[in-house]
Amino acid sequence: MPAFARLTFLPEKTCVLMTEKQLILPITGMTCANCSATIERNLKRLPGVEQATVNLATERATVIYDPDVLEPEAITDLVEELGYGVATARAELPIAGMTCANCSATIERNLKRLPGVEEATVNLATEKASVVYNPAMLDVQAMKELVFDLGYQVIETEGEDEAAEVDAERQARQAELRRQRRLLITGLVFTAPLFLLSMSRDFGLLGAWAHAPWVNWLMLALATPVQFYVGRDYYVNGYKAIKNGAANMDVLIAMGSSAAYFYSLVVILARLVGVDLGHVYFETSAMIITLIRLGKYLEARAKGVTSEAIRALMDLRPKMARLERDGRELEVPVAQVRVGDVLVVRPGESIPVDGVVLSGISAVDESMLTGESLPVDKGPGDQVIGATLNKQGLLRIQATRVGKETALSQIIRLVEEAQGSKAPIQRLADRVSAIFVPAVIAIAVLTFLGWYFVADAGFTRALINATAVLVIACPCALGLATPTAIMVGTGRGARHGILFKNSEALERAEAINTVVLDKTGTLTEGKPVLTDVVVASGWTPPSANGATPEQTLLYLAASAEKGSEHPLGEAIVAGAQEKGLVPATPDSFEAITGAGVRAQVGEREVRVGRLGADLPPALQEVSLRLESEGKTAMAVSIDGVVAGVLAVADTLKPTSAEAVAALHEQGIQVVMMTGDNRHTAEVIARHAGVDTVLAEVMPDEKAAKVKELQGQGRIVGMVGDGINDAPALAQADVGIALGTGTDVAMATADVTLMSGDLRGVARALRLSHGTMRTIRQNLFWAFIYNIIGIPVAALGLLNPVIAAAAMAFSSVFVVTNSLRLRGYRFE
Repeated sequence: MPAFARLTFLPEKTCVLMTEKQLILPITGMTCANCSATIERNLKRLPGVEQATVNLATERATVIYDPDVLEPEAITDLVEELGYGVATARAELPIAGMTCANCSATIERNLKRLPGVEEATVNLATEKASVVYNPAMLDVQAMKELVFDLGYQVIETEGEDEAAEVDAERQARQAELRRQRRLLITGLVFTAPLFLLSMSRDFGLLGAWAHAPWVNWLMLALATPVQFYVGRDYYVNGYKAIKNGAANMDVLIAMGSSAAYFYSLVVILARLVGVDLGHVYFETSAMIITLIRLGKYLEARAKGVTSEAIRALMDLRPKMARLERDGRELEVPVAQVRVGDVLVVRPGESIPVDGVVLSGISAVDESMLTGESLPVDKGPGDQVIGATLNKQGLLRIQATRVGKETALSQIIRLVEEAQGSKAPIQRLADRVSAIFVPAVIAIAVLTFLGWYFVADAGFTRALINATAVLVIACPCALGLATPTAIMVGTGRGARHGILFKNSEALERAEAINTVVLDKTGTLTEGKPVLTDVVVASGWTPPSANGATPEQTLLYLAASAEKGSEHPLGEAIVAGAQEKGLVPATPDSFEAITGAGVRAQVGEREVRVGRLGADLPPALQEVSLRLESEGKTAMAVSIDGVVAGVLAVADTLKPTSAEAVAALHEQGIQVVMMTGDNRHTAEVIARHAGVDTVLAEVMPDEKAAKVKELQGQGRIVGMVGDGINDAPALAQADVGIALGTGTDVAMATADVTLMSGDLRGVARALRLSHGTMRTIRQNLFWAFIYNIIGIPVAALGLLNPVIAAAAMAFSSVFVVTNSLRLRGYRFE
């Protein structure tokens, strides 16, 4: 952000040096000169603003202000309060070199200080920084330089190809794992003989020679490579942390191991001048570093497994596509496919990109994205999703979405954002982590002083106990407790077609005690279908050519309705076609408002519509029964004679009743909301098994009904699939959209069920419960470990080597516990 100085002369003839800053905001939503003038006028009214100009053509505001009086956030807030938006960009930075929660907190804190950064989160588990920033004020390179200056590395990628970025990051992670393994092996090679030599000497197993002066020098020779080669990272990272005003795990390890190493060095140097200071502890310093290196290696391996779900999704992307051009088939990289290209997909091949089928009939396996095991039939006009598997026939498709716009790329992005977000439950751990290391150092100092001056235990004992305090403390477990569980939980959900927008939604879902289901398209199929064909007794069909009376009645009614655009008429036509009938085109057609249709079909006059008083008693009973089942009954008259009754209904989805029962098993109350009349709604509700019916609710009243339920103290999850559900989804504590619905509903929702199967609601809530339970277990372990371990070490009841082993494996325990979610059962 440009800054410059101005000399301001006051009336008293004194002058004040004012530092000013310039802020450039890209603004969205301006449509005319009045918009820009309104923003400019209001910006100038802000205290501290020296100059403000808003350019409608460039859609930017340039503001010069005094940072001592005004924060840049206040300028952004004003623009948004006026009803306009400030354009932002998002950057994802893969970071290497973080070792504990203090590392991620340090990077996050410094990123937030950069001018133009609106939001920054650094996730220790995914080893990524996610930054929302103003591109007019800041670029990604500046963020990378900041991370580098803090002592960490940003993994560089070349080109814009998403797959190349993923491969580069994966290779960098694997290289880091290989480096950790190499350091671990080096540590073991030197530490194992050192430990055996020291312990054997202490237990008198080696004879008098083991106490010769040269043995101590041999121990120094074995310990030094471990201290300064294997443990180099702890010194370098610890120094950088302190230089940047923070202290992390590396500081604790460097202090603890150095205390043992340098004390032992002083002991053997003192003996050169005839002073015996006692025992050397080279094996302690080496064991501390090697055990912690072992723990970090195991942790890195385990963290790699936590992200395998997202890697599995990335691996689904086909590398090549078969492009049809000028009558020839060309095999090209998927990155070269453009919208509108025609592609050929053979049986057994993955569909390269999202598209629409031009020709061919096949069954497509979409289980990798939706979690549904049964293949889906596809034909001309049907949508297909990239990365799904063509099982049977050859398909010609036209690409509709490519690159980062495909459904798979958006799913990956959604999962990555969810994994990178912070759950509210993590706030306590973050607050503790911020003061953890300084507090531990203070406790170690008090431990030393207490043992040395109060207990009069001598310098060596005081130092050993203080060292134990430094190495037992583990901020890593606190930092990993929540994000690792979130990573595995959201990844597990993604593999089963359950997508959480962020970790806050995952946490809120656990508290849901009421689920509101929209009826149309959620509980039901969303379109009316023909359910019953009842022929009047005594009606003699015209010449039937071997057809049954029911077939003849349906054929004539469907032919009459063939010219209708009414959903009920379309349902009758579709029902006839499903039964193998081919409705004729009527010779004449008339829609009678509120009464149905009248048509001439061949030599017959056919009327289909509202039930009249002339309905025979037997058909009246049938009609009442059908309507009591929530169906719409319509009379069919042929040449003025009532020939029968047809019934149409929006039927329940096959899995709806099972889905509601699954919610009941979790103790959740189920509410159905619909615009239908109460009688029809209650019939549907009875069949589905829902507890409460909210009927005759207009689309614009849905959000108010959800708010009303919330006012009763309920935690509400709203499930819908249409545009008119979007306000209610936003109002609910957790909005859940079916993947078969509209993009608007899915964008508003906190959770998206890719399969459109209502049973996914109960699965999502179970997954939320399982993930939150794991997080609480992790946090309990992380806190109780430190709460018990640090006092025990301070009391002198813990050897530093045992303390180092415990510290090394505490974070491994947390990550391993999170990994149990990989096998979480949804049923």
